[in-house]
Amino acid sequence: MSEVLRAPAETKYAEELDWLESIDNGPKPFAWRLSPKMVRLFILGSERADGLDREIEQKWFGDRSFVERAIVTLASDRGLLLIGDPGTGKSWLAELLSAAISRNSTLVVQGTAGTTEDHIKYSWNVSMVIAKGQSRESMIPSPIMTAMEQGVIGRFEELTRATSDVQDALISILSEKYVSVPELDEDNVVFAQPGFSVIATANSRDRGVNDLSSALKRRFNFVRIPVVSNKRSEAEIVRFRTQELLRRHEIELELPPTLLDILLESFADLRAVAAAATGDDDKLESALSTAEQIGVLEDAILHSQFFGEKTLSAETLAGALVGTLTRRAPEDLAIMNKYLHGVVEPRSKDRGGEWAEFLDGGRAAIARLS
Repeated sequence: MSEVLRAPAETKYAEELDWLESIDNGPKPFAWRLSPKMVRLFILGSERADGLDREIEQKWFGDRSFVERAIVTLASDRGLLLIGDPGTGKSWLAELLSAAISRNSTLVVQGTAGTTEDHIKYSWNVSMVIAKGQSRESMIPSPIMTAMEQGVIGRFEELTRATSDVQDALISILSEKYVSVPELDEDNVVFAQPGFSVIATANSRDRGVNDLSSALKRRFNFVRIPVVSNKRSEAEIVRFRTQELLRRHEIELELPPTLLDILLESFADLRAVAAAATGDDDKLESALSTAEQIGVLEDAILHSQFFGEKTLSAETLAGALVGTLTRRAPEDLAIMNKYLHGVVEPRSKDRGGEWAEFLDGGRAAIARLS
């Protein structure tokens, strides 16, 4: 697994999970690998008051109450729906929860307009059916059905992207906890084992695409994940993800704190512009999420590594910011240009230094795209 592009959380943190499991003497619901307290500790990291012999790093940055409510939900017989804006860490939290509870976060269904009922129930191996007929051996279980049989967590990404008939198929799974296979005469019911649950995610910006029915909503506990607005927390998230990026690419590059401050301040400014906008044409199409900040920084770091002087500059960061956030022409370009002239230019005159370089880099990037 050391050669895969991105290892799942249970593989990446396997040694840490093994250690937590070895010292865990708390009560565990169903067949959970860790107790609820240890699940929380794995996700949010350890503190001195925990009295552990080693430090557990924080992996998800957000309000402790959201994680606790999510864990309590999964210990009940209800599904968990994580809902929020793009880039708020919903999928990452779902993966961490699945890894800590089940040591398997890969039983995932991706919701799209093309997702069918087969993707959450089962399909058939056509060649085996032709040769031997329909049987349990020729049945291909979905990730959700596999989770039911194993008594672990199944995940459903972007639930509101799936059509209503697919969503309706999930209702019976969440309420009855079994799937009937009418094509078989015997052994034609797959029952969920203790420990089975579903973590779904939904993008709050997709409201109106395929709204959830009242019946399906009743089967879920909702946990709304807000956009990170605390500058310190956001800086920790960006720094954490950036360090992972540098390790993965084996890049030795320092992230100057002043440039991180420029990035955070720029996103805060652009979010204020979006909040004050009276129409869609007056704000960037980007969600301006923490994930997009990480994307901007990743672009700037890789550009510096491969095409620059292997040092991150304010000019390169500005180019990455403009290139990443301007998706519509001319609307987004006009918004970025207005921001540079109205906010960054006065700031560069007051503070100079890297803000002046940031202004020059932003203007050059807009000129290239215009």
